[in-house]
Amino acid sequence: MAVAQSEIVAASLLEHFPDYEFEIVTKTSLADNFQDKPLYAFGGKPVWTSELEELLGSTGVESVDMIVHSLKDVPTNLPKEFKIGAVLGKSDRRDALVVRSGLPYKSLSELPPDSVIGTSSVRRTAQLRRRFPHLQIKVIRGNDNTRLAKLDDPDQGYTGLVLAAAGLLRLNLGDRITEYLSFPHFLYAVGQGALGVEIRKDDEFAQSLLDKVRDVPTTLVCTAERSLMRKLEGGCSIPLGVESHISPDYVLTIEACITSVDGKEAETVRLTRTVKTDEEAETFGEDIAQSLLSQGAGTILEKINLNKLSQS
Repeated sequence: MAVAQSEIVAASLLEHFPDYEFEIVTKTSLADNFQDKPLYAFGGKPVWTSELEELLGSTGVESVDMIVHSLKDVPTNLPKEFKIGAVLGKSDRRDALVVRSGLPYKSLSELPPDSVIGTSSVRRTAQLRRRFPHLQIKVIRGNDNTRLAKLDDPDQGYTGLVLAAAGLLRLNLGDRITEYLSFPHFLYAVGQGALGVEIRKDDEFAQSLLDKVRDVPTTLVCTAERSLMRKLEGGCSIPLGVESHISPDYVLTIEACITSVDGKEAETVRLTRTVKTDEEAETFGEDIAQSLLSQGAGTILEKINLNKLSQS
């Protein structure tokens, strides 16, 4: 997946700078080394980014100038010397159900009681439990191909998986999608479907390249979403879902929902505002977060944090 995403960015850059070469370098992350642990067990630590940022900040032969991320996996608070230089979008932002090969089911609503759904996301877990409490949720880790292999192995016991549609589509695995999980019952993750390119803050040359491929509407949407997440002091372990739309004249609407992990409680807000700059998007996200907290989302988050402490 990481290579496929890097190739998308490299191809976009090459269109504008055909005389340049864009070499792709790969490195294993912390999360890749602990495939038996759910992501929320890392406590919001930058499990996908820290090792890559070491290369970005170094000056040795292994140093890099840009890091390509699935934006949903990037912490909202980056180290002070780095920044997101560009956001690329236009991918499907929804989650998707993938049912084990050979089974007849076409949707979550068709699955019999106690069917086992695999996911590593606390957000997906919360939304599944809220909508389909009769299903069992089981942690699954690994890249998409690894997860699909586990799904199709009957001995693993999975009936289906919930994955990001964008990842499957980027890997040309769209034929495995059984059902797209859509609003209003399923809200996607902050930054889901978008690619974020991280660079050094002082690297004006890298920024000048990225300015040519930056998708402005997607950047504004994701900036607001990430500001919302930052205000709530959450990471990948916070069950925050969003549904965002921006019009051609930059009227941005975001619906955001915090759901308790057991699915029994939820708080939702929906706000609309004209947003044309990154600063306006940041403020809009903060205002959505404040609205959520004023409606009682803080109580849900407090319970989640207390549960984490009791398990530590």
